[in-house]
Amino acid sequence: MRATGIGSMPGEDLSAIARFVIDTFGDAGIVFVPELPDRGAPSAMIGRTAGLLPLPIDLQPAGWRLAPGEGMDQRRARSALRTDLDILEELLAGQDVRVKQQVTGPLTLAATIERPRGDKVLSDHGARRELSEALAEALVEHVAELRRCFAGEVVVQVDEPAITAVLGGRVPTASGFGRHRSVDVPLADALLRPVVDAITSAGATPVVHSCAPDVPVALLAGVGFAAIAFDVTLAQPGDAWAEAFERGTDLWFGGADAARVEDFMGRLGFAPESFSARGAVTPACGLAGRTPAESRHALESAAKAAASLT
Repeated sequence: MRATGIGSMPGEDLSAIARFVIDTFGDAGIVFVPELPDRGAPSAMIGRTAGLLPLPIDLQPAGWRLAPGEGMDQRRARSALRTDLDILEELLAGQDVRVKQQVTGPLTLAATIERPRGDKVLSDHGARRELSEALAEALVEHVAELRRCFAGEVVVQVDEPAITAVLGGRVPTASGFGRHRSVDVPLADALLRPVVDAITSAGATPVVHSCAPDVPVALLAGVGFAAIAFDVTLAQPGDAWAEAFERGTDLWFGGADAARVEDFMGRLGFAPESFSARGAVTPACGLAGRTPAESRHALESAAKAAASLT
């Protein structure tokens, strides 16, 4: 079993943080491209992905919004990611290691980015579809770039922290007094599947992450994600998890030690020898809100738990 981080880290010095990530996960884990929100919105989760999208987006006081032309902050996001990848490429210097890039998924993007005249993209069926298609197009190009930069396997983690809110109709409208209508499973499938297909066709491994409760396991496994990363302290073992694992979807255990992983899988009916070579151990979620010492400890704990399971 491998180990990796979810993505976000505290601090602004990418070189120092990347060196620690490589030292911790370079041999038997998955080296992830750190996100550093302390540098500002263009380096945070939504901004990172906005920099990839072939759609003009601008950062307004209320957040990211589709715009008539590309905004300065979108250009900053693109430039920051390019610089970060250059640094990581130099540090790895052709080493054959797994590298993971995180992007925000289409459901969370739709629940976060606003249309030009206000309110979320989530409220517009056509805009939702366009956003998903743009993300898929961007990922084909970005995976090709990652494969040119790095010698080993490329993993793309699709972050969907808002997925349960979108499916459950719990995303607030712009006024704050109402809620956007829920997106049913077939429509969610139609938004996620092009993104998964784009990652796979470009030669990378698609993984989805959500640290929300009630992760829609059947939906995520059904669209083709190779693994589901989740917070094991919030998840309830059940048939959906067992069926997904039996059909080939790996599980990435967030916030777990070896004993908790064994307990979760044991309650699904799987012995350690059936899962020790599959999946990963991670922190429960991103670490940007932690202190540097806490974040390092969380990554080291994940690596230790994975080594114990292996």
